[in-house]
Amino acid sequence: MRKRFNITGLCIPAKHYMVDLSNRLAEIRSMVDEGSYFSINRGRQFGKTTILHALTKVLSDRYLVVHLDFQALGSASYKDENTFSVAFASIFVRGLSIANENVLEEYPVLQTLRDIDESPSLQFDLRKLFYLLLTFCQSSKKPVVLIIDEADSASNNQVFLDFLAQLRNYYLEREALGTITFQSVILAGVYDIRNLKRKLRSNDEHKLNSPWNIAAKFNVKMSFSKDDIEGMLMDYEKDYHTGMDVREIAGLIYDDTSGYPYLVSAFCKLIDEEVSTEDTPESRKNAWTRDGFFQAERMLLEEENTLFDSLIGKLSDIPELNTLIRNLLFTGSNTVYNADLPAINIAAMLGFIKKHHHTITIANRIFETRLYNFYLSAADMQNLDIYKASQRDKNQFIIDGHLNMRRILEKFVEHFHDLYKDSPQTFIEDTGRKFFLLYLRPIINGTGNYYIESQTRDLCRTDVIVDYRGEQFIIETKIWHGNEYNKRGEQQLIDYLDAYHKDKGYMLSFNFNKKKQIGVHDIVIGNKIIIEAVV
Repeated sequence: MRKRFNITGLCIPAKHYMVDLSNRLAEIRSMVDEGSYFSINRGRQFGKTTILHALTKVLSDRYLVVHLDFQALGSASYKDENTFSVAFASIFVRGLSIANENVLEEYPVLQTLRDIDESPSLQFDLRKLFYLLLTFCQSSKKPVVLIIDEADSASNNQVFLDFLAQLRNYYLEREALGTITFQSVILAGVYDIRNLKRKLRSNDEHKLNSPWNIAAKFNVKMSFSKDDIEGMLMDYEKDYHTGMDVREIAGLIYDDTSGYPYLVSAFCKLIDEEVSTEDTPESRKNAWTRDGFFQAERMLLEEENTLFDSLIGKLSDIPELNTLIRNLLFTGSNTVYNADLPAINIAAMLGFIKKHHHTITIANRIFETRLYNFYLSAADMQNLDIYKASQRDKNQFIIDGHLNMRRILEKFVEHFHDLYKDSPQTFIEDTGRKFFLLYLRPIINGTGNYYIESQTRDLCRTDVIVDYRGEQFIIETKIWHGNEYNKRGEQQLIDYLDAYHKDKGYMLSFNFNKKKQIGVHDIVIGNKIIIEAVV
């Protein structure tokens, strides 16, 4: 059976191309060996379920692993202690029985737990449940490890907090008195169990704490590195001999995804199955190229999937998150990372942002471009005159298949001056970059792509990188703050062109000097040409 790249459910080494998880598993195992209780909290489709199943196999030599999924409980299971305890007993026994056929015969206490599920009228609370769980741990031939996937699906229920409190009590007894209980408990989900106050409300008041304060910090890196991606592509290359430049393709994928597992696999799957239109060596050879990568990039940004649905859906559900993301994208604000601010905490927990030199930035280029496209496609944006002007102009910028960026800047300056020359400075500072992207998007849409270089984003300057049919254009947009600052900006752009091995760059300056001369002109610095547009 042909191996494939997988983007749905569990990844299986025999069926799917995967990155090497051995180092991550070794790090997690060391935490289990130390007896730690901890949470694995990452964004959706971040590979949590795959790592947990692999971990279950790795630990089975020394431990008896009980691997549960709280989605199997169902919402009705949280009605009260009795209902939850009975439901937990049922999935606990089932989880053990699947991996160990004779486990019921080996441990009579499990038969007691199973019988409880068959006696729904029996009063059975958390105290009785944990007495039986403790009895099982003490009678087990191996230390017991409890893994609960989708744990946060239960986190808006008081009974779940009480369940965590019981786990904590026995953990403390183990440390203080040597009580034999679970060797390790691992809770996995999107939301951090230590911050249940973000989800759980009681009488319209946030809970002030979580009983999961015993959890050790989980610092294992779950995203993929460039080397991880390269190793996965090498496995593919051994099977198909496409002749791809593995290092280059891995770098392109990493630069766009920052190693977000779903996005990495999605790129590879698109190139393998859709950019490569035929199941032939020649088709695969043509697909695994820079051009094939950019084609897959456009496909990914246009497709509907559950990850993007969740990304956009949360913006509607959480207004403060929407405000944070909009400001981050369009104002160039340097927002300091502060986990105490609810919007930043939620955005980081959901995997939308990451910390970069103590400030926050969008987690990866794909998320960023998808979010730009979402905001720029809103009805109120497309009703703006600058967008309508772009729609009228867009056919004049492509010459023999090449994008004429100078002409785009000339027309943008013309329209922006006509439409907004009498606008206050604060309006232009807040909207200038946004309006340029709004003008640019219809021109390259469907053929090209753009993203913002996060390392140069600040209140004064932002670099926009445009890819069009494999050709890159670097455009610095900036607010004019005098000639000295302008000279520094030119040198910064020169340095950036060197990094990209380009001889020509573009600068869009929003200048509020009344004596300014609007228009487009060339600046020659050494062997570089900067085409500056002044608005």
